Amino acid sequence: MGSHRRQAPSGFDRGAYVALSVLSAAAAVLGAAVPAGAAPTDDTRTADTRARVDRLHTEAEQATEAYNKADERTDALRGEVRRAQDRIARGQQRVNEMRDALGAVAGAQYRSGGLDPSVALLFSDDPDDYLDKASALDRIGAQQAGQLHALQGALRELAQERAETAGKLADLEESRQAVAAHKRTVEKKLARARTLLNALPDADRDAYDRASRTGRADLPDDPAGAAPVSGRAGAAVAAARSALGKPYIWGANGPSGFDCSGLTQWSYAQAGVAIPRTSQGQRHAGRQVPLSQARPGDLVTYRADASHVGMYMGNGQVIHAPYPGAPVRYDPVGMMPIASVTRV
Repeated sequence: MGSHRRQAPSGFDRGAYVALSVLSAAAAVLGAAVPAGAAPTDDTRTADTRARVDRLHTEAEQATEAYNKADERTDALRGEVRRAQDRIARGQQRVNEMRDALGAVAGAQYRSGGLDPSVALLFSDDPDDYLDKASALDRIGAQQAGQLHALQGALRELAQERAETAGKLADLEESRQAVAAHKRTVEKKLARARTLLNALPDADRDAYDRASRTGRADLPDDPAGAAPVSGRAGAAVAAARSALGKPYIWGANGPSGFDCSGLTQWSYAQAGVAIPRTSQGQRHAGRQVPLSQARPGDLVTYRADASHVGMYMGNGQVIHAPYPGAPVRYDPVGMMPIASVTRV
């Protein structure tokens, strides 16, 4: 049997073989050096999940402040409707009394109108008493037109009050629907954030939780360098400090849990000062000052839409209720873009 040997490449074939070998080796080296170029690493996916969770928390907080605003309007409208209904009841009582009085006058005139006054006087048991009554009836008759005019005015006022109250009731129902819509939005975003967090490996989820509780709640009660504070600002600062460690609960304004504006509103309420419920309202609850002049007790609102608020504590720190899962705590005043600093 003859043997068949593989011939070594020569000329052009030999050069092509060598080039192909070099390219194959280079591709293998590059492939081993950058295997992650086409697919994200676990760290990238985890960072992306955290960013999405943070974004959902921000959007939920914005919806929470919208919920708080609608809820505040609903409460105000309930008060207006209740007061209007009280006015309607009093107006109806007045109308009834005026009708009764006019009915009595009409009845008296009808009963006395059937007899000639001189004959009535002749048959009267007490002529003096009859004359007194007749004189009174004359005076009442002269006043009757005025009383009828007053009754018509009262009826018009009552009708107008009822129409305005019907409008307020319609506004109240619209506000209730807005509250419900914002509530659904908040719950949906928070549920999505929880789902994303629960999908993380245990170690990554624990790391995220630790990052949201950075130990700032155990800062000293009087951070070094903080300016002394007294009066109502001092009382509000003390109240905010007493809330450290309390949970974030959206839509809550204490005392067992808070959202961001609920914490600041509650803190100032402990000082006997009423401020608006929402962070946007609190932004205009006093005089705005530069951050460089901030004092403990000042309200610091964040983001362009003022959808977050905290209370300045001095030494570059604020106390605030961050988001679900993160309790009331200290954080640096510059933790996010500042919209305003307001002195109440």
